[in-house]
This record gives sequence, structure tokens and C-alpha cells, in this order.
Amino acid sequence: MHLLLEYSLTDDYLERRSALREEHLALAQAAHERGELLLAGALPDPYDRAVLVWTAPRETVEDFVARDPYVVHGLVTGWAIRPWNVVVG
Repeated sequence: MHLLLEYSLTDDYLERRSALREEHLALAQAAHERGELLLAGALPDPYDRAVLVWTAPRETVEDFVARDPYVVHGLVTGWAIRPWNVVVG
């Protein structure tokens, strides 16, 4: 089963992310290398949301959210974890 983590982003996300981007990407890359995080990225035009696709248990995703500097420092205004019932792929 897959889980989707959806972030809602602040209006000034692009301006604020550079100070936190290296730490955020290191956290995401580590999860990817462990096989927990498949894909991740922001949705452009406008940059108001980001989506991360997981194959890990919900607790792992929740732990990522709790440690993600984008969340901790307020670039993420809200988030949701939802099961994704993949039928192709």
C-alpha cells in the first residue's frame, strides 16, 4: 500500500525555502534511500502544495512530518496523510 503526504504551503514558500532546503532534502533523501519515500516534490504554478508518495507505515510518515524543517519552521501550513489505492504501476 502507498500513502500520500500532501503539504499546503505558505504564499512565500519559494522565498523562504532556501534557508531550509538542504536539511529538508537530506531528510527526504535518507527516507528515499531506505526505500520508504518513492517520489516527492512541489506542485508549480502556483507553488501552493507538495506531494510525497510513501511505501512506509503511517508512523514513519508522521515521524518525517514532525522532523521536517519545512513543517517545523512554518513553510507548511497544513498536511494530510491519505492511503492511495494504486491500481496500475
